[in-house]
Amino acid sequence: MTTRTCEHCTGPMPLMARAHARYCSGKCRVAAHRRRRTIPAELTARPRWIRHTARKVPLTVAGAPASVTDPAHWSRRRDAAASTAGAGAGFVLNGDGIICIDLDHALDTDGSPLPWAQNILTAAAGTWVEVSRSGRGLHIWGHGTLPGGDGRRIPVGTGSAELYATGRYIAVTGRTFGDTPTRLGDVQPLIDALL
Repeated sequence: MTTRTCEHCTGPMPLMARAHARYCSGKCRVAAHRRRRTIPAELTARPRWIRHTARKVPLTVAGAPASVTDPAHWSRRRDAAASTAGAGAGFVLNGDGIICIDLDHALDTDGSPLPWAQNILTAAAGTWVEVSRSGRGLHIWGHGTLPGGDGRRIPVGTGSAELYATGRYIAVTGRTFGDTPTRLGDVQPLIDALL
């Protein structure tokens, strides 16, 4: 029998750890997620960043109300990151082929994916996934198109996936989930399977 080790400190996992646990403690889980804050260049290179309030109301970098359909309200990533307006930064989706698949309540209290979410993550291999602001959700970012409209909620097992491509912004944490690459891959096969 092989001894399982923590993905962060490489120490042994506790005897009573769940079979799918990746970290030996909450401290290691938090440390692992903090060290991996990288946003793909496909997002940072586009001047489509805004700030947002704690209630997710979009703001300009100066703190004024912002529109997700008016490029005059958007900024470069570095300006949004430097701003202290609101509670965080977000990326505006404008229909150029960048897609975000939002999985709310996809992680358990240990930070491991629930079974319905794991199936989606497996299908999304090869693209960047980040942990959402709540710490319990995931954002799957990639390239694709949404036939038949935007903002669709699709039931998946005991959860759901929300698919967004335009006229929205997504609060970006930069907390890369697991070993996903820091680039955007093709998520069209996943979108087609969900639809």
